[in-house]
Amino acid sequence: MKNNIATQDWLRRATAPSRIEIIEAYFRGHGYQPHRHDTYAIGRTLSGVQSFRYRGSMRHGLPGSTLVLHPDELHDGEAGTEEGFRYRMLYVEPSLIQSILGGQSLPYIKGGISADPRLLAAATPLLCAVDAPLQPLEEDEALYGLAHALSAVGGLRFHRRAFDYPAAERARDYIHEFFYRSISSEELTAASGRERWALSRDFRALYGTSPHRYVILRRISYCKQLLLAGFSMADSAIQAGFTDQSHMIRHFNACIGLSPGRWLKLHGLSSPTCTNVQYAPPAAL
Repeated sequence: MKNNIATQDWLRRATAPSRIEIIEAYFRGHGYQPHRHDTYAIGRTLSGVQSFRYRGSMRHGLPGSTLVLHPDELHDGEAGTEEGFRYRMLYVEPSLIQSILGGQSLPYIKGGISADPRLLAAATPLLCAVDAPLQPLEEDEALYGLAHALSAVGGLRFHRRAFDYPAAERARDYIHEFFYRSISSEELTAASGRERWALSRDFRALYGTSPHRYVILRRISYCKQLLLAGFSMADSAIQAGFTDQSHMIRHFNACIGLSPGRWLKLHGLSSPTCTNVQYAPPAAL
């Protein structure tokens, strides 16, 4: 375990196979530029004060509380004191929550921070997986508990209404298969069997973001895999479906809150320089 007081920023990721991403990090000053995820970001401040702007106000995450940032909500991150802050965060796709809750509007935690002990207890097993990876059935049980804790603490953001969950899932599956190329509204309509505006409304309610942003985030996720595997930024951008490297960097900053170069540096890596890697269609993420 890293010391609470560090001289430079660092980040580490859980490396065991999992359906969620889990990180632990330390930032002494400024952490992240304003950005959005298409996942829930659920975490805990381990030391110091984790300050961030969320829904027009400055929030302060302290040890003992649970941070729950809703998908597609703009936020940043910085140290609230000179001590810096250390934290753990898990990123869980709304589709996993939907598979448990069965097609209701996504639970919303007001203000992005909760002191509710149910959320604290539900998030703990998953956040501890940075050090002690969970077995598949343990992870399933933990995700089940987390989904129901979110629902109990946050409730429904909107009055329940009829959604075409199977149609939205068909559209999401189509995006996962073809995100690396241009996808038209007509294609999603045909793949889902749902009228385009009805699909857009359902997709936002069920997965927390629009189909277009979901495509962009899938491309960024694939870019991260390629960069960690040693691909250059230019090749990663093209293989993921961006027009060029600058196009990818712009979206990377907007989605992650870090430049690709700084993101790699926090992982202890330098920017790859290999080029002319043979293209192969990506496997489903």
